[in-house]
Parts: sequence; structure tokens; C-alpha cells
Amino acid sequence: MRPAVFLDRDGVLTEEKSYICFPEELAVFSYARECVKKIHEKGCYAIVITNQSGVARGLFSEESLREINEQLTRKTEVDKIYYCPHHPEGKIKPYGKVCSCRKPATGLLKQACKDFSINLEASYMVGDRAGDILAGQRMGLKTILVESGYGTKGLEQPVVPDYVVKDLREAVEILPDRSEL
Repeated sequence: MRPAVFLDRDGVLTEEKSYICFPEELAVFSYARECVKKIHEKGCYAIVITNQSGVARGLFSEESLREINEQLTRKTEVDKIYYCPHHPEGKIKPYGKVCSCRKPATGLLKQACKDFSINLEASYMVGDRAGDILAGQRMGLKTILVESGYGTKGLEQPVVPDYVVKDLREAVEILPDRSEL
């Protein structure tokens, strides 16, 4: 079993731009690929866990989202991307619903654990919003809030992450080396 670093997409690996509807709008941080490489060197999976309610809201299709995810995977070399296309107020059926995968729910994290052999006790959740931190805490993960997205100024509700850092570069430095796992 290996630990995982679960990463939110927007504000962590990419610039926070509200809704990204087309692959050409995706702005991956210049340091994202190198950070994912370091995560791998530290013996961890790099897995994206992202809410993408734009599908439920009718802003873009699930096919467009898959194209965006393929581009993100190529540019960063993350191991896998899990996404939630749902939202309770979504107008596109069948996406407009309450689900178990929309963070802070843990459905996507649980699916990743089924797909990969993950040591949860040594794993981390990195995000820029309260929902990211809450999902990580509900799974017993160490949590890191990054300021490169919404950060502490944009929290939807109070949370207490284990760490608050500037961006993913600082988050990666918190991870133990492979020999310490």
C-alpha cells in the first residue's frame, strides 16, 4: 500500500477561473508538473479529486470535461482524475441531484481507495476550499489548505486544516520522504 496526495484541481494545480468550459481555458500552474513529480518521488500517488458542477449547471458537457481532464493529465502526469459533475441545484438531468461524490462528501475519495491500494493513514488532501479540507478530515487524512486559490480568504465555512501554505510547492515540502513512510 502506498499513500496518496489527493489534489483539488482549481486553485491547486490550475489557476482558479470560476468555470473552465474548454481545454484551451485551462491554465496549469507552471510548477504543477514538477510538484506531481516530487509527489511521485516521495512514494505517493497524485490523485485529483474535483467538483465540477458546471456539467449540472449546463455550462459545459461531460465530454468537454473529459477533454479538459486529459489535457491536465498530459500536462501534470497525475495518476488519475476523479470528478463530481453533480449539483443539487443543477438544471441538467441526471446531474442535478444530491450525491455522495460532491466534496465535502467522500465518495470520490472512497472510489480512489477502491481503485488504488492506498495507505490512508499516511495520505494527504490538498485543497483551497473548506469542502476539500472537510472531505479530507472525514477520511482521516492530513489536510493542507493552499492560498493559491480561494484559500483562507474564500472559505465557505470555518475549517482547521493541519497546514496552511502558499501553494502546492510548499505543500509538497511537508510530505515525508519515501524512507520515512
